[in-house]
Amino acid sequence: KQWYQRRVRVKQIALHARNAEYNPKRFAAVIMRIREPRTTALLFNSGKMVCTGAKSEEESRLAARKYARVVQKLGFPAKFTEFKIQNMVGSCDVKFPIRLEGLYAQHGQFSHYEPELFPGLIYRMLRPKIVLLIFVSGKVVLTGAKDRNDINAAFECIYPILKNFKKK
Repeated sequence: KQWYQRRVRVKQIALHARNAEYNPKRFAAVIMRIREPRTTALLFNSGKMVCTGAKSEEESRLAARKYARVVQKLGFPAKFTEFKIQNMVGSCDVKFPIRLEGLYAQHGQFSHYEPELFPGLIYRMLRPKIVLLIFVSGKVVLTGAKDRNDINAAFECIYPILKNFKKK
C-alpha cells in the first residue's frame, strides 16, 4: 500500500509541475527540467532525486535545491538532505590525433578497444579510479570522478601516455 501511495505522489508531481514528464512504461522516474542552471532531475518513487547536466558542483547544489522547492510548492513534504556528488564528467581536446591501436597494444590491461562497436578506446584508470574515453581525434572524456581533483589527476596521468601515441 505504501509503495502505491508513493507511486501516486510521483504521478501527482508529474501532473502538476511544469516542465515535467512521466512515462512509467518507459522510465520509472519523473523527468523535470529547469532553465537556470540548465539541468534535468529524475525524481524516483523512493523519494530520491538525481540531478544531471550542471556545469559545476555549486550549480548542481543550486539546481537540486530548486527542484526540492518546486516539489514543496506543489504541497509535498520534500526536504533537501544528503546532497552528494556521485559522478563528475570532464572533457578536453589534446589537439593531436592518437594511435589508439598502439595505445591498446601497450595498455591492454587497462583498456578496451573494439572500433567496429565503438570508435573510442575505453581506458580504466586505477588511481584515481576514472574511466576515460579516448578518441583518434584527440578528444578525451573523463568520467566516474567524485570530485574535480580526480579528473585533474587522471588527466595529468594520461597526458604523457597519450603524447607517446601521437600520430606522426
